[in-house]
Amino acid sequence: MHTDSTTATGLRTDTDIIVIGAGPAGLMLAAELRLAGARVIVLEKENTPTEESRGMGFTARTLEVFDQRGLLPRLGELHRSPGGHFGSVPINFAVGDGSHASVTGISQARTVAMLGEWAEELGADVRYGHRLTGFAGTDESVEAYAQGPAGELRLSASYLVGCDGSRSVVRTSGGFAFPGTDATAELLLADVKGLELPALWSGERRPGGMLLAAPLGEGVMRVVVSEHGRTPRSRTEPPLFSEVADAWKRVSGDDISGATPVWVSSFGDAARQASEYRRGRVLLAGDAAHIHLPASGQGMNVSIQDAVNLGWKLGAVVTGRSDPALLDTYHAERHPVGAELLRNTRAQAVLFLGGSEMQPLRDVLTTVFRTEGAAHHLAGLVSGLDIRYDVGPGAHPLIGRRMPKTELLLDDGRTTTTTELLHPARGLLLTLGTGPEPRRVARGWADRVDVVLSRLRHMPRTPSDPPSPLSEPQAVLVRPDGYVAWVSDDNGGDDGLCEALRRHFGDPLD
Repeated sequence: MHTDSTTATGLRTDTDIIVIGAGPAGLMLAAELRLAGARVIVLEKENTPTEESRGMGFTARTLEVFDQRGLLPRLGELHRSPGGHFGSVPINFAVGDGSHASVTGISQARTVAMLGEWAEELGADVRYGHRLTGFAGTDESVEAYAQGPAGELRLSASYLVGCDGSRSVVRTSGGFAFPGTDATAELLLADVKGLELPALWSGERRPGGMLLAAPLGEGVMRVVVSEHGRTPRSRTEPPLFSEVADAWKRVSGDDISGATPVWVSSFGDAARQASEYRRGRVLLAGDAAHIHLPASGQGMNVSIQDAVNLGWKLGAVVTGRSDPALLDTYHAERHPVGAELLRNTRAQAVLFLGGSEMQPLRDVLTTVFRTEGAAHHLAGLVSGLDIRYDVGPGAHPLIGRRMPKTELLLDDGRTTTTTELLHPARGLLLTLGTGPEPRRVARGWADRVDVVLSRLRHMPRTPSDPPSPLSEPQAVLVRPDGYVAWVSDDNGGDDGLCEALRRHFGDPLD
C-alpha cells in the first residue's frame, strides 16, 4: 500500500486498481491483478467475509480455472456430480468423457474464504467495513470515496471495477444502462437444521407452486419454495423464516416451522445485463454486470470467469505492458457470454417455475435431453467449456477455446500439465517438437510469455482413445486465462505468431 497524504477529510491512498466488493468475482480479480504485478485495494461494505452460500459448487470450467492457479488442494476433497437438470428437466452432465460434470458440496462461503486467503497472500489489500459512497473519473484516473471504521476514505487509482453485486453502486453511479426484464416470481430460500425431508434436487411441482429440498451436509437442509401467483416483493431485508414455513405449508401441506433456520433469503427471476462492461476507467464484473435466475449454478461461476478474463488484461495495462485498447476485448469477449447466460436461465425459468401447463413440454424435453447430441450441447453451455472467443485469425479448432488439461513431457525429462504451467498467470508458448522459429519470434515477449519445450505425454494409441487437441510438430500460444490465442500449422511454422503476440501481450521489448 502506498500512502500519499492525510487530510482533514480522511486518508488518501494511491493504488493501481480499486475493486468494490469482496465476493467471488472481486477476490478472484484482486488475486489475478496481483499475479500480474498490479497494486489493488478491495473495499467491502460488510464487516466480515460472507457466510451466505447461494452457490453450492462450481462448474467444470471454474474447476479448470482453479486448477490453472493451483487452488484445488485448498478446497480439499472434491466430488463431481454427473447428474443435473436444465430447468428441472434431468440431464447427464457427464456425457462423453465426463469432463463437463460439476463439483458439488463446496459452499460459496467456503469458496469466498479460500479466494480471500489467496488474494491476501498475494498482497491484495482487502478492507472490510468500507462502503462506497461515490466516485469521480477523469481521462487519467478515478477517485473513490468510502465510509469506513475510521471515517471517510478517499482513494485514487487508474481504474475502478464494480464487483458489488446485483444492486451495484458502481453500476448505478457510473451511469451504466441495465436493460432486461423484471422479476415475475419470488422464491423463498432457507437453510435449516432439524428437518428431515426426501431430497427434491430438481424441484417438485404441486398445484400451488414448486418445492425444492437439498441436503447440504452436517445436518443442514436447503428448502426453496415458489408459490404460483405470488407477487415479487422489493426487499431491503431478508424474509423471516416464518414466511418460508407458511409458504411451504400452503404449497405442500407439511409443517416445517419447527426447524431451526441457519440462513434465510429470497430471489427472483429478473434478467438484466449491463449494455457495456466498461465506461472509460470504470468496469463491471460478476453480478454487477448481469443478474438472472440462479439456475444450474452458473452465476458464481460466470462471475469468477469474468474476473479471470479481466484480471490479466487490466494488470498488463496498468503495469505498462499493454495498450489500454486491450481492455476493449473484455467487453467483446464476456458480454456475449453474459447474454447467453441470460438466455438459458430465462428458458430454465419458464420450465422450472411454470405450472401444469408446462408439463407436456417437460415430458418432451426429458426424452430429447437423453440423446447424446442434446446432452453434449447443454452440458457445454452450462459448464462453460464451449465458450469460444474471437481472438484473431486461425482455422485450428482450438483457436479461441480453452486449453484442455494436457499432460506434457518437458525437454529436461520432467512431466507436467498445461494447467500447472499456467499457475503464474503468464502467457505460455508450447513448442511441441517444432523447430526454433516460434521460439525466436517469442523472444521479444520474454518478460510476459514463457516458452516451454515439450512433447505430448500420451498420444492416442488406438482409434478408441480420445483424440488429443494437439499434435506434433506444433506450437500453441495460450493466454494467462487459459484460452488459446494461436496455433501453428502442422509443420510448426510461425505464421501469424508475431501478430497474435502483439494483439494479446502488447509490443515486444526493445
